[in-house]
Amino acid sequence: MKIVVAIDSFKGCLTSKEANQAAAEGIRSNCPNTEVLQVPVSDGGEGFLEAYHAAIGGALIELTVRDPLMRPVSAQYLLHDKLAVIEIAQASGLTLLSREERNPIVATSYGTGQLVADAVRKGAEHIIVGLGGSATSDAGIGMLRALIDIFAKHGEWDDIEELKHVRFTIASDVKNPLCGENGAAYVFAPQKGASPEMVLQLDDRARKFADVSAKHFGYDRSEEEGAGAAGGLGYAFLQYMHADCKPGIELLLGTIKFHEIVNGADLVVTGEGSADRQTLMGKLPIGILKQSAGVPVCLLAGRISDKQELLNAGFAHVECITPEGITLEEAMRKEVAIQNIIDTVKKFCEKVPVRDDRDKTVEYIRSTSYHVEHPEGHSHCIHQEQRQTQRDSR
Repeated sequence: MKIVVAIDSFKGCLTSKEANQAAAEGIRSNCPNTEVLQVPVSDGGEGFLEAYHAAIGGALIELTVRDPLMRPVSAQYLLHDKLAVIEIAQASGLTLLSREERNPIVATSYGTGQLVADAVRKGAEHIIVGLGGSATSDAGIGMLRALIDIFAKHGEWDDIEELKHVRFTIASDVKNPLCGENGAAYVFAPQKGASPEMVLQLDDRARKFADVSAKHFGYDRSEEEGAGAAGGLGYAFLQYMHADCKPGIELLLGTIKFHEIVNGADLVVTGEGSADRQTLMGKLPIGILKQSAGVPVCLLAGRISDKQELLNAGFAHVECITPEGITLEEAMRKEVAIQNIIDTVKKFCEKVPVRDDRDKTVEYIRSTSYHVEHPEGHSHCIHQEQRQTQRDSR
C-alpha cells in the first residue's frame, strides 16, 4: 500500500513537516508494511520557503532586515540558480509581533523590499513571492520605499534599472482586490490588530495610493485578484513589478510534479488547522484534491465546520483531530497536536484496507529530498530529476 501525506501547517502550532511526520507515525503504527511518502506543502503562507527548499534544493540565504516595526530581524530566502523564493512572513510576518504590538497603521513591509533587493543583487531573474501571514496593511508602500532606498538613493521609482529584467510571480490564494468592502483593509486588517476606525483609515490610504499610482503609470491593477493579498503587497507587485498572480499550491505542486508522486497511491492525506466551506475557495487541501488524479483524499483538521460540503466536494474522508472537551489553548500545544494527529490517523487506518506490498519495490528519483518509508522498514529520499523507476518482484 502507498500513502502520500501532504498536510499544510497548522498556523501557530505545527509546520507542514511536523504535521506530516505525525501522520506518518500514525500510519506506520497500524500499517507497518505501508510505503509512506511525506511532501511538505504550503499555499504561499507559513512554510512556503521550507516546502520549496525541499522541492528544488538551492541555498538558503540569511540576512538581517527590518521587521514590521523596523527592528532588525534575521530572515531567509531561497536562491536556486536564477530563481529566488521569498516568504514575506520572514520579514513582514504577524508572528514577528506580540499581540500588543500589532498595529497595521504603523506596520511596514520594508523588510520584504530588502529581501527582494538582496535576491536581485545576487542574480535572481525570476522571483516567486509567497504572500501569506503578513502583519502589514500598507499596500506595499514600505517594500517600494526599501527598493528605492537601495537601488535609487535620493531618486524615484522610475530611476530603478535593476528590476526591469526580473520576472515576479506572487503566490496567493487570496482573490480580494486592494480596496473596498472586499479589500485588504476591511477583510484582513482586523486580524492584524486594526480597530474599525483603523480599517477606514487603511482603506482610504490604499485607495489614494492606488489613484496616484494609476495616474503615474496609466493603468490600474488594484481591482485584480490578489491585489488585496498580504495587506496590499499583492497590489504593489502587480502594479509596480508587473507580477503574475497564481495560486501558491498550484505553483508548488506543479514544481514537484505532484501528479507523478500520487501515481499508484492508494490514499492521499492532507489537512490544515481549520477546515470549512472556505477551504473550497482555493485553499491548499482543495488544491491537493484537484491534483490527486482520482486517488481518495482524506482531510484532517484541528477544527471542522461544513463537513458535508467538504465531503460533497470530493474528499473521501473528513476527520477532526481534536477530541471533544479539549480547550483551544490545549489543542494548540505542539505536543498535543502531534499526538492528536497520530491518534486520529491510527483510528482512520483501521478503516483502510491494507494491501501487502512487501514484494514490491518502488523507487523515485528526483532532485531533492522527500522522505519515503519503505515496506521493508528502511528509507531513502526521492529527488526531482526526470525519471521514475518501478520494479515488481515476481
